[in-house]
Amino acid sequence: MNTHEICLPRKLTNQLLHLAQLSSDAEVCGLVGADRHGLPCSCYPVDNAAANPQNRFSLEPGQQIAAMKHMRENGQTLFAIYHSHPTAPATPSATDIEQASYPDALHLIISLNTKGVLEMRAFKIAGNQVEEFPLRLIEQA
Repeated sequence: MNTHEICLPRKLTNQLLHLAQLSSDAEVCGLVGADRHGLPCSCYPVDNAAANPQNRFSLEPGQQIAAMKHMRENGQTLFAIYHSHPTAPATPSATDIEQASYPDALHLIISLNTKGVLEMRAFKIAGNQVEEFPLRLIEQA
């Protein structure tokens, strides 16, 4: 595991976990934008267009494009792609690794497959290389 911590604002983290909890039978997905300092600041939920959303995710193309445009208009850059695993651990599946197409973005995976506590983990996926980064909650100033 990489020792470089990824700092996530508590408010953004709570928003991502809440979105995952709203869909206990299908994966939720979307984008996280970073401000001009590179700090994650905004969540952009995107509909899951996968044929089997129970265990796959595919960002709905039109909404993904709109989210990226909104980020640019607000001076943000793509920080992460997030999705949930309703019945699996918070680790990238073989499909997640195979379909990853933004090597500079983090992948935040939220697992609902825990006993009362949600789990979120962060990974960089480039080619077949997967590297985990520790997460640290911060209070936004």
